[in-house]
Amino acid sequence: MSLQPAVLRNFIAIFVDVNSVSSKQITKTNTLNFAQIILPLNLKGTFTYRIPDDLQGKTEIGMRVLVPFRGKKIYTGIVFAIHDEREEGFVPKEIISILDDSPIIPDQQLAFWTWLSEYYLCNLGEIYRFSFPGSLKLESETYLKLKPNVLVDFQNLDVNEMYLIQALEVRQLINLSEIEAFIPKRDIVKTINSLIDLQYIEVDEKIAEKYKAKEVAFVRLKDEASVRMHLPEILLQLKRSTKQQELFLLILERQTGNPELNIRKSDLFEEGNFAHSQLKGLQEKGLVEEYYLQKDRLQSYEGETEELEALSADQKRAKTEIDRAFEEGKNVLLHGVTSSGKTHIYLEKIEETFAAGQNVLFLLPEISLTKQIAQRLEKKYGKQLGFYHQKLTDFERVEVWRKIRNNEIKVLIGTRNALFLPFQNLGLIIVDEEHDGAYKPREVSPYFNAKDAALILADLFTARVILGSATPSVESYWLAKNERLRYVAVRERFGNVNLPEFELVDFKEAQQTKKVNGNFSLQVLEEIRQNIEQKKQVMVLHNRRGYANVVECETCGYVSYCSNCDVVMTYHKYSNELKCHYCGHRTAKPKACPKCFSENLNTRGVGVEQIHEELTKIFPDAEVDRMDVDSMRRKFAYEKLYEKIEEGETDIVVGTQMISKGLDFDHIELVTIPRADHMLYVQDFRAEERAYQLITQVSGRAGRVSGKGKIIIQTYNPQHFVFQLIRENDPQKIYSYLLEERKKFHYPPFTKTVLIELKHRKEDKVDRASQFLGSVLRKYLPPECILGPEKSPVGKINLLFHYQILLKLPRGKKYKEFKNYITVGLNEFDEISGYHSIKKSIFVDF
Repeated sequence: MSLQPAVLRNFIAIFVDVNSVSSKQITKTNTLNFAQIILPLNLKGTFTYRIPDDLQGKTEIGMRVLVPFRGKKIYTGIVFAIHDEREEGFVPKEIISILDDSPIIPDQQLAFWTWLSEYYLCNLGEIYRFSFPGSLKLESETYLKLKPNVLVDFQNLDVNEMYLIQALEVRQLINLSEIEAFIPKRDIVKTINSLIDLQYIEVDEKIAEKYKAKEVAFVRLKDEASVRMHLPEILLQLKRSTKQQELFLLILERQTGNPELNIRKSDLFEEGNFAHSQLKGLQEKGLVEEYYLQKDRLQSYEGETEELEALSADQKRAKTEIDRAFEEGKNVLLHGVTSSGKTHIYLEKIEETFAAGQNVLFLLPEISLTKQIAQRLEKKYGKQLGFYHQKLTDFERVEVWRKIRNNEIKVLIGTRNALFLPFQNLGLIIVDEEHDGAYKPREVSPYFNAKDAALILADLFTARVILGSATPSVESYWLAKNERLRYVAVRERFGNVNLPEFELVDFKEAQQTKKVNGNFSLQVLEEIRQNIEQKKQVMVLHNRRGYANVVECETCGYVSYCSNCDVVMTYHKYSNELKCHYCGHRTAKPKACPKCFSENLNTRGVGVEQIHEELTKIFPDAEVDRMDVDSMRRKFAYEKLYEKIEEGETDIVVGTQMISKGLDFDHIELVTIPRADHMLYVQDFRAEERAYQLITQVSGRAGRVSGKGKIIIQTYNPQHFVFQLIRENDPQKIYSYLLEERKKFHYPPFTKTVLIELKHRKEDKVDRASQFLGSVLRKYLPPECILGPEKSPVGKINLLFHYQILLKLPRGKKYKEFKNYITVGLNEFDEISGYHSIKKSIFVDF
């Protein structure tokens, strides 16, 4: 499209800040001439644009619009508000065009974005960038072209202007990045402005939507009736081209009796009997034609659907309690022991919601957990079931996004980013394994807890939520006990199968009596041996990657630190290299000490690779497999191991926390944890809670059918209160203990926490910045609420030094007031130009 020079010049002019400033004088107009636009940039607030006359009445909240920003850039913005207020002396830029016929983002989603921005202290643009598939944002490239029938007077042009005109005479269209090849960057704006003023050139914005529907090639007879009428002549014509004749007869045979059949082009060449040149020959003779049909990138289940099984008595009781809670407008915390059949209850509630004509969102912490639930739901809902997660390509995400908007998908299984899909009639959100840390990863921006966000989104849609877990988070348990959620417990395993029994082994005593072999007591090894002999499977949990924590020089004590981070590099024997688990840096294992050149190097600490190696040597006839992030990197590695365990081809599975999630097999009877202590001794107030959750979750893999499951925990401290409580298997006692500890030291759920982390390449600068921010916050917050600033536990990651401030704020009315003070303090910090290079991360309820 061609635009007027006055508008075009805005694309390359100096950037004018269009952000609203409350202190400026506001005047009102009689019509709604202005729109607040969210841009996909991590910048504060929304931006004011004028709605041109031809778009008045057509622009609506929730639509995508094209807007200029920072000179030549064009962005796809979202209309957030429409109003009639204009700042005195401020001339906003105009919206270029509207991209949608109707709003594509529901009002509930925009309200959801607003809540996330306010509660988690992040920017709307940051949320937009995270939540929207990239291919739904348009790509802008500014192209230049000569005006039609223009006569150029070359005598009045300077050298750069002549170069550009000559290039356009040859190329017709040139984009701005190509101009940099023959005109210096500093002269590009001046040259383009001059030629626009002379009316020699104009700017043509080639706006291209990135998403393109997938098309599949098919072939058919060009004129079937004519072909059949003249078939003898055609076969005679093809007599000399034997292969063309065979291909023609194959197409004719497939189409006979079924004229609506789509013959896929690729199927014709699958067996290698024909070549593309033979098909091309038939096309040139006018006998067949090629055509294209749009096809989903995601394959839907097309088999027969099946009904659900009946609930057990305990499950029926739990479902009745959930129904009663929903009638009273309460959301539910479903606390079911491992293998109690929580999924079965979910399926019943999904079916009820589906029958009522509403949509269901089923959230999982990781997409690898979908295998079993997906198989059951596919057989029930077929094409009305969808998936949305980070492993989909961007185009695949767009297809799911559009199907949700068109209400074609009624039940969606997804990870946390599925919360941002444009649901039309959301009736139920299920958050499975609600305690899982994957719902609030600190590595992804913006930071938010998907579990808490799901409760808000459901409220905006007047939908209901089920939070499900065998080990709920302490915060969720506390909310349930304080009637903020309805607590529903399922205390029996499905089929009245017994819960596994726990046994504590004193590893210190075993070492003193020399009843150990490597990292295992002889008692544990005997239990493993008996299980293997009985054709049962064993799981071994060791939640530490690599072979050893460190490679150390025995002569001088030197250890290898990561060159980018303040951490010792972990030794991975499988690849024979040292790896940093923070930045990914890797290096070959040294043959000699880099400091004293001694070859006397030894490993310290125990990783999952070492446990796997030990068991392989101790049980040479057993099939021992490893499941951790490193071994599962290969394509389909997880699926292949899953099938091996299911078919009974694996005897022992050694793994990190991955083995505690989503594995439901009949023959696992024994779970052992050789070094349980390291789970407790971590610099984290949630360490005991996470140890309990991990041990309980992995224990749920044992004896799911036989009821003879056994969990053996090796520890140097069997009298530790957490281990004793786990052995008793009384959740109420465990949560009472954890809540008492939290209350004593003023940690959530009795307080609200905000962690502010500052990062920079220069340590002295980020140190000064953190001290300044701390002093600013102390002006507004009580001193007892502020801990720090101090260096983070890992002081440097990926060449950035980290400093942090922890805020502990009271719950209730004061919390919102203090939160506003934090915003004021952060704004003061941002006003210091010397600190603009400081990277700032804010974690609310971390």
